[in-house]
Formats: sequence, C-alpha cells, structure tokens
Amino acid sequence: MIKTKKQGLLIVLSGPSGSGKNTVCDEVKKNNPNIWESVSMTSRKPRQGEEDGKVYYFVSEEEFEKNIKEDKMLEYAKFAGNYYGTPRASVQEHLDNGEDVLLVIEIQGALQIKKKIPHTLFIFLLPPSMRELKRRLTDRRTESKEKVIERFETAYKEINELSKYNYVIVNDEVKEAADKLAAIIKAERCRVDRIEEVFLDSPEEKIHETLIDKDLENKTVDVNIL
Repeated sequence: MIKTKKQGLLIVLSGPSGSGKNTVCDEVKKNNPNIWESVSMTSRKPRQGEEDGKVYYFVSEEEFEKNIKEDKMLEYAKFAGNYYGTPRASVQEHLDNGEDVLLVIEIQGALQIKKKIPHTLFIFLLPPSMRELKRRLTDRRTESKEKVIERFETAYKEINELSKYNYVIVNDEVKEAADKLAAIIKAERCRVDRIEEVFLDSPEEKIHETLIDKDLENKTVDVNIL
C-alpha cells in the first residue's frame, strides 16, 4: 500500500456583509475537526473582550508594515485606516500538517491569493435575495442608516465578482449552507489533479522512478537499422 503525505486544502470563503460567512464557517467546523480557520492579523486596537490570537492577532501599524515588506502576509488590505490580513507562516504550517485551512476574507484579499496560489478553492456565499440581505443588515441595529446603505451598495459591487470564484452557495438556512460547503470541500479533495499531484510527489513514487531509470541504464538495447 502506498502511503502519501496529504497536503491540506486552502479554502477561501467570501461574501457580502450579512451573507452569514462566520455563522456558516462555525457550523462547518463543528463536524469537521480537520478544518482549521485562519486567524487574521490587524493593526487596529482590540475592542473590549477581544483576546489576542483568538479572532485577530493585534499588532502595531509599524509591525504590520514590516510583515508586508518581508513578504510574511498571504494577503492584506487597509480599511478605515487599519490593516487587516492573513499571516503566511501559520497557514502554511497547518497545510503542511495535512489540515484544510479556511480563510473567511473579503474579495480584495481573495483576489490576491488567487494570483499567488491559483489552486486554492474559492467559494462565494450569497443571501437568498437582496431584500433579505437588506433585512439582515437593518436588523443588526448596530450601525446607522447611512452605513447600512453603504454596505448594501458595496454588496452589489461584490456580487459582480462571482465569476472569479469556483462555487456559489446561497445561505437560506445555515445548516443546509454548511452541509453544502462541507460537501464541496470533500469533493475537491477527490479531484484527479489534486490526488495525482500528491501521488506523484510521494517518496515511494520518486524511489520507483529512480529504480526504473537505473534499470534502463543497465540494459542493452539492440537496434536494427534498416
């Protein structure tokens, strides 16, 4: 039996504010312990009750910019004067350990990753309708009317980027959306190009190729010239 070291799958989940990205992500992780959600880094100050390393790594603006210059960020963006991004090292560590890594990030960051790691699995989460999205944003009651309108307008722009993703899931019911996300991840692990890459790069396969090459070198081949 050939044993291969399984490389984890990098998964990007995006969607407009109010689509339910974090809720669906939490639901998926309940029944899929092999999925690790990446912890983002930010230069903003922690809010009351926020713990460093749980949802965000909190660093100074100077330290964040130093990480950018040293190519330590897989993706990053600046919103409202603060940097947000994904540290490269922790993601790579979990992938190398065979864990699937889930990034819940904005479209701007997703497009950066697509350029760097094109084999990433890109999934876009949609609300059932724009009317429902507007209701969800309004029912939060945490932002002004102007801010809700701004988020709603941004959602239209983000949805226009759908073609850059591999799959779309409509989040009408959280459990159903989470089941679809888990099914997509499971199917992606079985794709021929992913399995072939792991199989052919395995130590056993490389040894096999070496033995064949040596065997051919030791054989005399008779050639008849007509």
